[in-house]
Amino acid sequence: MTLRQIVHLPEPILRKKAKPVTKFDKDLQTLIDDMIETMREAPGVGLAAPQINLPMQLAVVEYAEGEDEELEEGAPEPKKKLYVLINPEIIKVSEEKVMGIEGCLSIPGLVGEVERYEAIQVKALNRHGAPVKIKVDGWMARIFQHEIDHLNGELFTDKAVRVWKPSEEQDEETPLD
Repeated sequence: MTLRQIVHLPEPILRKKAKPVTKFDKDLQTLIDDMIETMREAPGVGLAAPQINLPMQLAVVEYAEGEDEELEEGAPEPKKKLYVLINPEIIKVSEEKVMGIEGCLSIPGLVGEVERYEAIQVKALNRHGAPVKIKVDGWMARIFQHEIDHLNGELFTDKAVRVWKPSEEQDEETPLD
């Protein structure tokens, strides 16, 4: 596996709508593995193909509910869930929206307060081209929306009600992607 270089603003690809994936071959599987490794190394909880300079409708997400909370001594680590989203589409959203702080691997040094749907349902293809429907809520729903925005050339800063440079304490938090 190979670590891929994450591009930063003002790289033009970050503002373009990505093209659907149509070929499910060995090269795609290698790319997915590279993206997972790159996301973990960054570290982030999501990574979209445009962030590594590829105009493809492909994103990876890995997160465990409760991952950011203090664990009691001896408690097991929360189990992370890994998702590969190919040609994803949000097909259902909750009425409720929530505010939250987001960061992005492609916009280092900034965070913003963004309103997102509390719960969503996504239709996508998995890494082998099989159709999947995924229902997520809370922080996971926020991550999915953030990554799908990348595939449409949108960034969290476009939706943020305010953007700022975090203090030292906040810098320790993992950006969404």
